[in-house]
Amino acid sequence: MNPAVQALLVIVIGVGGCVGYFFLSNLFLDKVLFPARGPNAGVNTSRANMIRPWLFLMPAMVALGLYLAYPVFATFWLSLNRDGTFVGFANYSSMFSEAKFWESMRNNMLWLVVVPAASTAFGLLAAQLTDRIGWGNIAKSLIFMPMAISFVGASVIWKLIYDTRPVEQAQIGLLNALWLKFEGGVGSFLLLRLLPGLFLLAVLALLLWAAWSLLRPVLGGAAKGGWMTAGRIVGAAVALFIAWIVATWLIGIVANELPYGQPQTWLSMPYWNSFFLMAVLVWIQTGFAMVILSAALRGVPEDTIEAALLDGANPFQIFFQVKVPQIMPTIVVVWTTITIVVLKVFDIVLAMTNGQWETQVLANYMYDKLFRALDWGVGSASAMIIMLLVTPILVWNVYNARKEMR
Repeated sequence: MNPAVQALLVIVIGVGGCVGYFFLSNLFLDKVLFPARGPNAGVNTSRANMIRPWLFLMPAMVALGLYLAYPVFATFWLSLNRDGTFVGFANYSSMFSEAKFWESMRNNMLWLVVVPAASTAFGLLAAQLTDRIGWGNIAKSLIFMPMAISFVGASVIWKLIYDTRPVEQAQIGLLNALWLKFEGGVGSFLLLRLLPGLFLLAVLALLLWAAWSLLRPVLGGAAKGGWMTAGRIVGAAVALFIAWIVATWLIGIVANELPYGQPQTWLSMPYWNSFFLMAVLVWIQTGFAMVILSAALRGVPEDTIEAALLDGANPFQIFFQVKVPQIMPTIVVVWTTITIVVLKVFDIVLAMTNGQWETQVLANYMYDKLFRALDWGVGSASAMIIMLLVTPILVWNVYNARKEMR
């Protein structure tokens, strides 16, 4: 059968089935089960109205139970078995003893800190700047465009950017082509040391200021609520950790001897290659963060901005002390959403390094165990670890969503 005809049949049967289910189930409820006639008409109508919402929820509940709840319990059971024999937590013990697992955990934690922070920061910056220029909508379209590309497609694009060829061949990788333009001298010092060093110094100062701003109310006893205090402490810890990474980069830029004139194998550099992979996800997620935060910034009341202007606030004070505090719930939602994406990151690592050169992440580790080593016990155990890491963030998102609705 022609694929187009198959697709049409699926649409017709799917939509028709849904319409038929809701029509017939309501007809059975109103005409057979609880008919609105006779001496009990009022009671039957009330009962039918109590049951009716469950009729609408039933297909979704069945689908979620079949495709979400059942796989979770089945995966947990598989994680307790090996070759059909119940072994308890032996698979978890075996997994925890592997160096590759801890490499995956370490890299995932690094991704969790860097990618949501960078994506949210760049998205917030893009949202603020594009709203202030005449061609802002065009700029937003260009920044959002990577969201339309699959992770594998984006990985192929960036793999070409990081491509390395022998010295005697022309470099097709953009990064190496630019790198080979530097041979030392004033230009190399200016573009590879001074300007990046000043930029990182500014970022380091901003991170330290952010950490101090978060901790100051806690240290002064002005923070209200246990959750708020815990959030400030966690936020300050994240800012300090990123500041430590930036300080390491700054020392490296100042102290390291750069290999001028030699093409670099960027994806095989331990430690740094993880950041080259993160750049792909930051490039994709910045557009998502920009769209959401741009809508939030436009919802900031104008009277608060006008009051700040009358008080003599400069643009930086208006942005950081007036706008950002008012959109903080939206920033948290964007941050946590990107965090969930990061915990499930798989395509980028598989397509670009396949977990080699110390770039392994949990999802790729799980894939290797399940479908390459055919070790269903350890693979399922790693899947449960990923679920345990994602669950608190999902609960936090649901809690915040219900809190805003109330």
